[in-house]
Amino acid sequence: MIACCGLDCSRCEGYIATQKNDDDQRIAVAKAWSARYNADIKPEHINCDGCRSEGKKFFHTDNCEIRKCCMERNIGNCADCDGYVCDKLDKFLEVAPEAKTALDRLRA
Repeated sequence: MIACCGLDCSRCEGYIATQKNDDDQRIAVAKAWSARYNADIKPEHINCDGCRSEGKKFFHTDNCEIRKCCMERNIGNCADCDGYVCDKLDKFLEVAPEAKTALDRLRA
C-alpha cells in the first residue's frame, strides 16, 4: 500500500507495530522517530492503518498537507498529480528519498 506521499505503508515501522498490535514496538518506534525527526512522538501516537485507509491514522495524518492535497484532488498519491513534484512534496522527499523512488516508479 503506497501512501499519498509515496511511502510504502507495508514497510513503515508504525504501520507494522499497529498491525501487530505490539506496544513494545510502538515504544521503540516512538523513540526512534522522536530522535530522527526531532519531534515529541509518543507510543500512543503509533496507531496507523495507512493514510488512505478508513481505519486508524498516525496522529500527524490529519495535518499532513500532502494527504490533504491528494484528497482534495481525488488522487491516490502524488504520482497521479499533474503538478508532480510540487514544493510541499519536494520538502518531504528531502527526508524520505525512498518515497520519491516509489512515486517515480508509479509515474513510469
